[in-house]
Amino acid sequence: MILVLGVIAASYGVVMAIAPALQIRRMLQTRSSADISLAYLGLLNVGFLIWLIYGLALPNVAIVIPNGVAFLVGAATLVIALRLRR
Repeated sequence: MILVLGVIAASYGVVMAIAPALQIRRMLQTRSSADISLAYLGLLNVGFLIWLIYGLALPNVAIVIPNGVAFLVGAATLVIALRLRR
């Protein structure tokens, strides 16, 4: 039961981690990131990184995979937002 719950949690975590790709798509469509809070994205990404490191230290794949994906997508969102601000 615990293994099944871990798989479900990790799977949904990956879906949640990919969700900011919708924001990336919107920024690229409008060619603007004016409505995006860079501070929010930065703080969120720090949290993902901390959880990723914690998951690696355990080691717990159910924590590592979704937070690794979230960190990468969050970093991409932040980079695109910063580039569109120039």
